[in-house]
Amino acid sequence: MTKQRWRHELKYLINLPDWALLRSRFPAVLKPDPYTGEDGEYWIRSLYFDDYWNTAYEEKDAGVLTRCKYRIRIYNCSDERIVLERKNKYGPYIWKQSAPLTRAQTDAVLEGNYAVLLEGGAPLLKEFYYECTSRVMRPRVIVDYDREPWILEAGDVRVTFDKHVRAGMGEFSLFDPDLPTVETLPGDTMIMEVKYTEFLPRQVKSLLPPRSSELTAASKYVLCCDAAARQFPYNRTEGIQWKKP
Repeated sequence: MTKQRWRHELKYLINLPDWALLRSRFPAVLKPDPYTGEDGEYWIRSLYFDDYWNTAYEEKDAGVLTRCKYRIRIYNCSDERIVLERKNKYGPYIWKQSAPLTRAQTDAVLEGNYAVLLEGGAPLLKEFYYECTSRVMRPRVIVDYDREPWILEAGDVRVTFDKHVRAGMGEFSLFDPDLPTVETLPGDTMIMEVKYTEFLPRQVKSLLPPRSSELTAASKYVLCCDAAARQFPYNRTEGIQWKKP
């Protein structure tokens, strides 16, 4: 059984001048994540799910202390690595659980065939099957963004800049690189996240943007749900209705 590993999570909304200043100072303290491309970034796409009562959205929007949400995540729009994740939140702490999915399993889930989740050995897949069948968990929104990650081994620190946060429009084509999307933040704005396990080293703490305020209610998931809902209605049993009435 995977040991619970709760981490601190801080979020900031920053602009391009803030980012440029921080990025110029980071190399003295942090190093780029080795799994990024030549430009120091990678593309993350997540398909979020929500239940009949829209619980994940409503609890996040209301700031409920303890909550969780499910998503299927891929990288650079490739099916080489597909993971089901459950992000658990308790106040300022997070704990992520994950289980690998095959392309066949993912396609089956998107078609509504949730029984394939029982074929894997990971308990998380079986728990997700229960959510889909008993709580009517369905696809809610696709969230895209370009991530620039920095790391520091001391304190297990990870700092990321999530740029061009955008919501998928038209359908839930998870592997379609040409899926239409719409930006959810102004072009000069991005989300900075700071995650650490035991402590935040002083040299990293001194780099936090002084002119930015910590986000308390906003999230990429909520931003993209709202952007999608402005264009298309949401149906509790079927999810987003991509054809306007």
